[in-house]
Amino acid sequence: RGAATQPSLKMLFRPNVLVPRFLGSSALSTILMCHTPAVSLLSGHRGAASMTSLANLDVGKLQIKQSTAKKTIPTFDANLPFGKHFSDHMFEVEWNNAEGFAPPRIVPFHKLELDPASPCLHYGVQCFEGMKAYKDSDGKIRLFRPDMNMKRWFASCTRLALPTFDQEQMIGCIKELLKVDANWVPEQDGFSYYLRPTAIATSSTLGVVPPSEALFFVIGCPVGPYFKDGFAPVKILAESKFKRAWPGGTGNAKVGGNYAPGLLPQRLAQEKGYSQVLWLFGEEDYITEVGAMNIMVFWENAQGKKELVTAPLDGTILPGVTRDSILELTRAWGEFDVTERAFTMGEVVKAAEDGRLIEVFGAGTAAIVAPINGIAYQGKELAVPCGKDGKAGDLAARLYHDLCDIQYGRKQFSNWSVRVE
Repeated sequence: RGAATQPSLKMLFRPNVLVPRFLGSSALSTILMCHTPAVSLLSGHRGAASMTSLANLDVGKLQIKQSTAKKTIPTFDANLPFGKHFSDHMFEVEWNNAEGFAPPRIVPFHKLELDPASPCLHYGVQCFEGMKAYKDSDGKIRLFRPDMNMKRWFASCTRLALPTFDQEQMIGCIKELLKVDANWVPEQDGFSYYLRPTAIATSSTLGVVPPSEALFFVIGCPVGPYFKDGFAPVKILAESKFKRAWPGGTGNAKVGGNYAPGLLPQRLAQEKGYSQVLWLFGEEDYITEVGAMNIMVFWENAQGKKELVTAPLDGTILPGVTRDSILELTRAWGEFDVTERAFTMGEVVKAAEDGRLIEVFGAGTAAIVAPINGIAYQGKELAVPCGKDGKAGDLAARLYHDLCDIQYGRKQFSNWSVRVE
């Protein structure tokens, strides 16, 4: 581009390169940006001095608009699908870099209206959370460790240069949403109400810069048990070609950009008969995560001691709430070593060959624990022990029941279960 003039867009530069790339990926934003003036990387946010005058999120200013067209609440049975039947209301609050947070609102569930130039649509400036609410035996709604979800959501927003928020105020807003849609929270054991807090950049300008406007919202839906007929162990494919995350990236943030690239490897694994992908990293094939879950390996280590091991939070691993809960709970038991360290697929293969591998399972909000009974690696399938009944090992089953007891308020542990008063 010349310094004195800007060219028109009547002619495309190297269309034989741009068009095929667009057909293979969403490069339209790249084409449009060719005619976008340069903008300072700091233009989306004000300086520290002016930020202090911006309005903070305040649950005390919450406005509630009741829906006049109530939906039919689905039957809470084994046929209840995940993520389909959303409740009557949603929470939303807007932010901009001139005024800060607007008064938060609980409003009837509705579709979003976005500017086509919104950064969340072009540059992936969006992040989200996954958390659940439960009803205890007294019919009271409970949240499981909401402070951990807010801490992680705050960190994800920070990583994407989205505005951050007062975490206690956000929890207060979510509690109010639960009160409004209390009838949508199932009472049956094994059922829960799934919450999806989300933050998206909504500025109406193209350009890879921090957003000047954003929208925070929370939607929710009732969900049934992950395993409808008891534990159902799965076989997974250890993936060496595709990578989920890398040092300095966003592996430790819950951003949409971490999930879309995993869809193709997952589909390819399923075509080979495997339910999920075991993500490996480096020439040493370090074990990181499985699918969208953290992974836990229980074995007798090379020193002859029973050990529960999982990958460390080195910046490539998502700090799962269930992961942290399992580590805290098992350390409190004091029955075996609990370790966070880098370990390889080769170590797992050796443990299996030596008869030291006890069980392997995924850990996440949706399933709590997901037993694994086989791992395909380098053309061979490794058999993984899965308990006496072949469905779940003793540790996975114990953790599942203990965590359920805490989530439903039947047992207290470190004030993890928080009643919505």
